[in-house]
Amino acid sequence: MTSALVGLDVGTTGVKALAISESGEVLSRAERPYALRTPHPGWAEQDPDDWCRAAEGAIAALGVEPCSVGLSGQMHGLVLLDEHDRALRPAILWNDQRTAAQTDEINRRLGLEWLIAHTGNRALTGFTAPKLLWVRDEEPEIFARTRGLLLPKDYVRLKLFGERLTDAADASGTLLFDVANRRWSDEVCDALEVPRAWLPEVRESTEAGGAGDQAAGALGVGVVEPGTLSVVLGTSGVVLAALPRFASDPQARLHLFCHAVPQTWQAMGVMLSAAGALAWLQAALAAPYETLLAEAEQWPPTTSGLMFAPYLSGERTPHADADVRAAFVGLELRHDRAALVRAVLEGVAYGLRDSLELLRTLGVDPVTARVSGGGSRSQLWLRIVASVLGLPLELTAANDGAAYGAALLGAVREGTFGDAAEAVTQCVRVRARVEPETGWLAHYDEGYRRWRGLYPMLRPTAVHDAPSMLAAQ
Repeated sequence: MTSALVGLDVGTTGVKALAISESGEVLSRAERPYALRTPHPGWAEQDPDDWCRAAEGAIAALGVEPCSVGLSGQMHGLVLLDEHDRALRPAILWNDQRTAAQTDEINRRLGLEWLIAHTGNRALTGFTAPKLLWVRDEEPEIFARTRGLLLPKDYVRLKLFGERLTDAADASGTLLFDVANRRWSDEVCDALEVPRAWLPEVRESTEAGGAGDQAAGALGVGVVEPGTLSVVLGTSGVVLAALPRFASDPQARLHLFCHAVPQTWQAMGVMLSAAGALAWLQAALAAPYETLLAEAEQWPPTTSGLMFAPYLSGERTPHADADVRAAFVGLELRHDRAALVRAVLEGVAYGLRDSLELLRTLGVDPVTARVSGGGSRSQLWLRIVASVLGLPLELTAANDGAAYGAALLGAVREGTFGDAAEAVTQCVRVRARVEPETGWLAHYDEGYRRWRGLYPMLRPTAVHDAPSMLAAQ
């Protein structure tokens, strides 16, 4: 067999495995799906052993001899272990929404300012700590038998490779981690009565050979230092910047995590519906993507006043509002289905700009962005996003996301590369660049100004713990 650098991404719908050469060429890909369980409304669970079986199958299907294996995976999940390292119950996933009461308890008991000081983030239902408190409250017999907890990819690491550890990037999303000092927070663990012995050893991502999916994905497109953003046009949308030092948003409207590069942090804005909004509209219109996008290109920038607020399932950045909902505003008789499509493309781009504007308040001054995700296949969307952000977008030769970054991290751990920067230099190559459309810039600056008025119009009586960006500017 050919020897290769292997990356595993333990995702929400399946495991993706990737084999690359030492110069970065993709040799083979494999994917193995598994079931998502929703036993009650708002719940999302998986059998952790399904991940392991899928990972073993995906690695075998690559047809290579791994000389290193790196891991990435869905963040924020909760796997509880007994004294024999067996999973006590199905894993509670990042998109599970059952923990509203526990999240409110954490925010009430500890306070937003205290949480930001000790974790860099605010309590959200998706994070790991509220899930642990839910088990304490609702399944006390399981909680009493608990002797350890792991994040999803680290359970796979334990079962396939016999290592009980995690990395600083993935641990940052638990709300149990001191992101500034890159260690478990004794203060938070004490405040929430979480036994320190339950938590695995933490290493830097390059030492652990892994990272949470967003950090691994950013590394996989070459974001290792300030100046280059990672923009993800996936089901959700992400704008991520590497920071040379810890710098949190005072209202925690951005996530602040450790980056996969040692002694580097990442600030990240997340919008819940990006390419997912386009997928929703495509399904509703029952027409091929290619047809809809070609039609949308006939409309001018800002779609003659039609705007779309992309809050189909609430929003994360900058509003942290689970209750706000989407809307088309400014519809006229002349607006056809193509106009609806163009408005969705622009509304998502404006949402990404919300995150960029917040990143700039932390001193981020980007000169370019590396774009990935399914939405990056649309040239029209790339031109719109580049023009709304005012930044050139670059696409890399390999668009394999977190699995590619995981392969690089595994190779750094095994000594194939000296550090993350060397791995990126050797393997990550830009294949295309999309410049902002000069004639669109002024239109989209004005369009963004008007678009920012949609949120308060949709939520005129909302009262939030953290002010939105709209209130802060």
